[in-house]
Amino acid sequence: MSRMPSIYIPHGGGPSFFMTGERKQQYQATEDFLRSIQQLLPAKPLAILLVTSHWEAQIPSFTGRAHPDLIYDYFGFPPETYELQYPAPGQPELAQHAAKLIVQSGLPAFVDNEHGWDHGVFIPLKVMYSEAKIPVVAMSLQESLNPELHSHMGRALRSLRDEGVLIVGSGMSYHNLRYFAENADESFAFHDWLDAALEGTWEERCSRLGQWHLAPGGRASHPREEHLLPLMVASGAGSDLPGRVMWRGAIGPSCIGAWAFD
Repeated sequence: MSRMPSIYIPHGGGPSFFMTGERKQQYQATEDFLRSIQQLLPAKPLAILLVTSHWEAQIPSFTGRAHPDLIYDYFGFPPETYELQYPAPGQPELAQHAAKLIVQSGLPAFVDNEHGWDHGVFIPLKVMYSEAKIPVVAMSLQESLNPELHSHMGRALRSLRDEGVLIVGSGMSYHNLRYFAENADESFAFHDWLDAALEGTWEERCSRLGQWHLAPGGRASHPREEHLLPLMVASGAGSDLPGRVMWRGAIGPSCIGAWAFD
């Protein structure tokens, strides 16, 4: 089995990939990138561990049900978007294994047999793997939102990549919903900084990402950092090889991107 990379992807805006008209057009390039990911991987994953920006927990948590429910945690969209389905199986064994790896690293972990899959999970996966046959486990953020902590959680999970598991950080590298148009220059400055910050070894990436809020355009791009934290987990799960840009695009005038870690 080829070693899987870990990747950080944009999950779009709510269910926009499954709408029509201007809203869908705004996210078309992002959708096209997500559809292309299968061709950018060395093999088909045996399972997917997806870190979602829409789940924060006191103890880092993993979905443990064999068939998690969907959580339609978006508001004001057309009724049909609340009927979307993604019937991929869960994988309780992977949830337990991942939690054990976190505990072995000295951090607590919890397998949550009640929590479902929010739109940061099922929306991008419905685009990437529409057949919904690859088992999926969702992982929460830790509620402190500490960037170094999330890098270390990724490092604890790194061995899963040798077991055919694709580690996916699902967020948005630009996430200032009130100022998509006004902060365009800052968004590009921040992405230039991210490209440089992700070029180093694991330790260098961890250190640099810990200072993301001081980066040019950092706070303008992320008034609150929950959509950036899955990047720290994906980077943490990578080796000492530099991170690589998978894609750079835009939503409106503002920059967004995706990265992979080998």
